[in-house]
Parts: sequence; C-alpha cells; structure tokens
Amino acid sequence: MATKGVAAACVIWKHRRNPSLLQSLSHHFNPNFNSRIIPRGFGYQVRAIQGASVGPVTPPLKNPNPQNWKIKMLYDGDCPLCMREVNMLMERNEKHGTIKFVDISSNDYSPEENQGLDYKTAMGQIHAIQSDGNVVTGVEAFRRLYEEVGLGWVYTITKFEPLGKVADAVYDFWAKYRLQVTGRPSIDAILEARKKTKVETCGDSKACKM
Repeated sequence: MATKGVAAACVIWKHRRNPSLLQSLSHHFNPNFNSRIIPRGFGYQVRAIQGASVGPVTPPLKNPNPQNWKIKMLYDGDCPLCMREVNMLMERNEKHGTIKFVDISSNDYSPEENQGLDYKTAMGQIHAIQSDGNVVTGVEAFRRLYEEVGLGWVYTITKFEPLGKVADAVYDFWAKYRLQVTGRPSIDAILEARKKTKVETCGDSKACKM
C-alpha cells in the first residue's frame, strides 16, 4: 500500500494541473476520495491518497477513572484551554492510573462526592482531592497532579521562594480572568444558565443539584 501511495503521489505531482487525471488516480487508490477538498501541495495529496485523515486521531482512553486513584482532579470541561492540559494528563494517566478526573461542568457532578465543593467554588480555581480527603488548590494542586504521572519536575521550581509566590500570583491572575480570556460569560451568567437548564430538565426533582 505504501508503494502504491508513493507512485501515485509522484504522478499527481507531475500532473497536478490535470484535474481529470488526478480524479482518476485518486479513485483508483481510494474510491471515497474527493480531490477537490485537498489543498495544493505534495504532502496533503500523498496523505489523502493513502487514506490517512488530515486531522489527528485521538484513541479512546483505556481507563479514565481508575478505582485505586491517589488524587482526584476537578476540572472545567467547558474550558477549551483547560482541556488541553486535562487531555495531556489523561493520556499520561493511562500508564500510571493514579488520577481520577471529575468534570464539574457535567450535570452529574455531585458536591457531596467531592468534599462538598459546589460548582461555583470549583470554578474559582483548580481543586484536587487526595484519596485521604485532603483538598489542595492552585499551583499546589497542579504540582501534585503532575507528580502522579511522572512529570513532577515541571513544577519543582515552584517549591522555592520567591518563585513559588510568583507562580501563585500568576495562576491567581489566570484563575480570576480565565472566563474572559476564553471568551465565556461571567460566572454569574453561567450559574444562571445552569440553573435554568436544571429547572427545564429536572423540574422539581431533588436528584438534580448544582
């Protein structure tokens, strides 16, 4: 298959100005291929003919919430920037199995199962809950989470002063303004929207909680 792809790519590169030839070759190597959606460029054409997708494919996590976790990460699943870091930690955690991930934006989020931390409190800054029930926040939470997946060295420098205080100040600033930075409504607006959704979805049921 690889040899076919290389040979076809060479022909297409040579005759890239001939649409009929391109269409014919592409259908030969991949019947579902549409050459019109592929940008000009050798690299793109080779990948398309070989049947590879342009976007990255993320394999499903094997065990996103291990039973014998050592620390629980409360994260905002609606935060696009936050999710980049969460996804990285999830991938690392597949090997270590020490972190349990809890999405506070989920309708199933339960403060009672997370040391009484309600949605508004958890949205204020990063919270992590150790298996013994101890709650850590801010940079310290990141430090312990990273240690559990073999990346403790990333935050080692924050253990020393005055760098520790600087790191805390930078994170506090980010936590305070992250909604604005990511183009989201204020926390009050989000809470109101969640409350409305809860009422519409659950009615008077006590099973739904903020």
